[in-house]
Amino acid sequence: MSTPSLASGPQGPQALRPLLHTVLDALRDGNRARGGPLPAGGPPAVAARIADAVGDVLPDDGDPDALRALVHALAEGAADPADPLCAAHLHCPPLAVATAADLAASALNPSLDSWDQAPAASALEALVTRTLAHETGLADALVTTGGTESNQLALLLAREAHGGSVRLVCAAGAHRSLTRAAWLLGLPDPVVLPAPGGTLDPATLDDALTHLTGPLLVAATAGTTDAGLIDPLPDIAALCTAHGTRLHIDAAYGGPLLFSRRHRHLLAGLEAAHTVTLDLHKLGWQPIAAGLLAVAHPDELAVLHQHTDHLNADDDTDAGLPDLLSRSPRTSRRPDILKTAVTLKTLGRTGLGALIDHVCATAREFAALIHHHPTLDLYDEPTLTTVLFRPTGATDDTVAQLRRTLLHDGRAALGRARLDGRLWLKATLLNPHTRTDDLTDLLKLVEGTTPG
Repeated sequence: MSTPSLASGPQGPQALRPLLHTVLDALRDGNRARGGPLPAGGPPAVAARIADAVGDVLPDDGDPDALRALVHALAEGAADPADPLCAAHLHCPPLAVATAADLAASALNPSLDSWDQAPAASALEALVTRTLAHETGLADALVTTGGTESNQLALLLAREAHGGSVRLVCAAGAHRSLTRAAWLLGLPDPVVLPAPGGTLDPATLDDALTHLTGPLLVAATAGTTDAGLIDPLPDIAALCTAHGTRLHIDAAYGGPLLFSRRHRHLLAGLEAAHTVTLDLHKLGWQPIAAGLLAVAHPDELAVLHQHTDHLNADDDTDAGLPDLLSRSPRTSRRPDILKTAVTLKTLGRTGLGALIDHVCATAREFAALIHHHPTLDLYDEPTLTTVLFRPTGATDDTVAQLRRTLLHDGRAALGRARLDGRLWLKATLLNPHTRTDDLTDLLKLVEGTTPG
């Protein structure tokens, strides 16, 4: 048996080229076989097709057709975020240029736990993270796997800044990763304030900060998961300043509005935060993962420092080799910043801003179609790209069943959100190629699936 080829090194490109043709053909054929936004038949049917395609997971003798067969099976059974009718979640179709850059990152395989494993990648990460942090009005940023890790790091930094304990204060619509992080870090039970309108009410927050004692961390949200709403950030920032309270803003969803001259004003107040969560694998069209945590005070990152002689020996650091173990709680890390750097450089602020403006306009167009539809109710005008709606007069059980029917049949993927005591269908429109006809088709599917 010949030795398998490597992806990097002088022969890497030659070895990869025919494999890339195999992958691209399998993706094409798998997408055609699926024929829609997601596979039909529900979980049992998909699991059966995957089991049939895989067969023996670890055979005695290898199968040279495994790459084609498994990529085809995965594509056929995928929920395709590039399909206009796949709009359930904050799950974006990645840009081709970002995906190509991600291939290069995988082939080169730098590991950002020491400089000698990632010389260029570590320099690129330092440059790009500072630039993105400055966009938020803060000083530096760490690369994370997404909002969950970023939010947990924000609570960790707050805890350490306050001597080992801090209490989280957030609205009921805040991302669940915040309250989960408080539990994981052994913090006091969070104070979760009611948010009848879906956002954090400044008067309610002021009252809570007036009566609560001890170190506090207020977490505001710029782009809620359920409805894409943005808390009144300037008012919240002013209250935190008045009460001497630390502020974290979870802008995992809405943060990329910074690239849009038309929508950037919606993030006024972001620069007042101590920490800010960003996710470019949502409204930034990056392959997962592409998260960031921006920080106002880089000296606080010292609490992440760990020393191990084979990675960041003191004499190496004194000699000028960067210490990467203070840049993440993880040790081995991919160069996820490469795809983001390529995207920023390729599209520029104008190109990214145009994409953001387009999907926001698409959401408003979709909301207008629902508003004028005789048998559908619109929750509200969208702030970002999330639109909530439901059939007029339907029960919550009917709404839930309608969504599951569309999923089971593979015809459309819509999310769900419970607001104001009712269950709503949720369309999260992140596809810049979605057209008016696609939106009309989606409403026809909903109308045709609703029990008479």
